[in-house]
Amino acid sequence: MSCRRPGPIVAHMPAPSMNPRSAQSLGYHSILVVDDDRAVRESLKFSLVIEGFAVRVYADAEQLLSEPNLPKFDCLIVDQNMPGMNGLDLVSELRARHIDTPAILITSHPNQSLRDRAAAAGIPIVEKPLLNSLLDHLRRTVSQAGN
Repeated sequence: MSCRRPGPIVAHMPAPSMNPRSAQSLGYHSILVVDDDRAVRESLKFSLVIEGFAVRVYADAEQLLSEPNLPKFDCLIVDQNMPGMNGLDLVSELRARHIDTPAILITSHPNQSLRDRAAAAGIPIVEKPLLNSLLDHLRRTVSQAGN
């Protein structure tokens, strides 16, 4: 039995005719999702693809960082509480590698210290359960990044 970790799951966007509202308003943005909870990864991927985003998911920070050719992306959605490297540390590592793409941190019950650290890094926090709030943050983030 293999203990090999599967590669990233890539979900391609639906054709523009399937969701014209999203395709026009979002401009085909590419999103990376990093979360150790498979159910969260899969539900985010599904929901974001329906909204017109191109989505690639990773099980943890190490899987993303081990990517030999990190794909171009418009926004990173990252869980704070993962085994190994946490979400804020992942964003810090990406920025140290000169990858300054906007990020959104997702977590349950953030304490004030986490809120302060995220604010200092310019990273919004979206609390779980998250879908409606996350989509609002994501739309704002990618539209600001395009300006």
